[in-house]
Amino acid sequence: MRNLIEGIFRPAFADDGPVSPAHDSAVVEIAGGRLAMTTDTFVVRPLFFPGGDIGKLAVYGTVNDLAMSGARPLYLSAGFILEEGLPMDTLRCVVDSMAKAAREAGVRIITGDTKVVDRGKGDGIFINTAGIGLVPPGIDINPQRVGPGDVVLVSGDLGRHGMAVMSVREGLGFESELKSDCGSLAGLVEAMSAVGTDLHCLRDLTRGGLAAALNEIALDVHVGIDVEQTAIPVCEPVAAACEMLGLDPLYVANEGRLVAFVAAQSAERVLDILSRHPAAHGPAIIGRVTDSHPRCVEIRSSLGGGRILDLLSGEQMPRIC
Repeated sequence: MRNLIEGIFRPAFADDGPVSPAHDSAVVEIAGGRLAMTTDTFVVRPLFFPGGDIGKLAVYGTVNDLAMSGARPLYLSAGFILEEGLPMDTLRCVVDSMAKAAREAGVRIITGDTKVVDRGKGDGIFINTAGIGLVPPGIDINPQRVGPGDVVLVSGDLGRHGMAVMSVREGLGFESELKSDCGSLAGLVEAMSAVGTDLHCLRDLTRGGLAAALNEIALDVHVGIDVEQTAIPVCEPVAAACEMLGLDPLYVANEGRLVAFVAAQSAERVLDILSRHPAAHGPAIIGRVTDSHPRCVEIRSSLGGGRILDLLSGEQMPRIC
């Protein structure tokens, strides 16, 4: 995906100005304020999974992309691609779930579109969204602000969404139900913004998980990142499911978790904010930014040995968001 974006889309659509590192939403200056905008498409299979569904995922996924720029999400659009023969009860369930998620996230779905494709061509429902939000004054959250000495934190345990989807897809059963972490991060980001400009960068850990997010920052900003494997929170059911399927939880997608790059003097304060917020679940400091191995992420095990945490050449699990 990175090669696709950098090799085809960015060269075609970029303007003549300097190229900025990619981010989860774009921020532009309009009428003296800053507007954040994002778009996304959701093709998850199955449509319903423990802890969520494609409608809830579409709302929260879009809201979270806006929040990663520090924006307060305001408005969404929703485009539905429906497969011929889709039961109306299924569509109602998805739409009702979207409406409920929008109310909980404090956003309005104000426009949309519907298209129908031939039976067998759409896999039930695909949803495309766009989102708009406002970035408050004094907030400057973007990859270019990441630098050596920054502390790296995650807002909670990793891998729940991807493994919840895969548990249904592969027919896996667990003693305790493994639910997706699908949820809004907007309120959490607003709380974290209390540290002001010491909050340098945020990424939600969707496709490619923590490993992809860290590598994208390292490559785009030309920094190195060191992380401690023992500090990375992964719950036992996720670890067991990953082991069963031969997957690495560091590459598994999340839909309610973020990674934060914070100035060292505010790291403990941010950790305290995360620990007190209901949208964070077991937050942790997991590493630091360094200048010793630029464009590279290194992970150190409990035994002291280190290895490169690289980008995968493909997706571990397609169609999970």
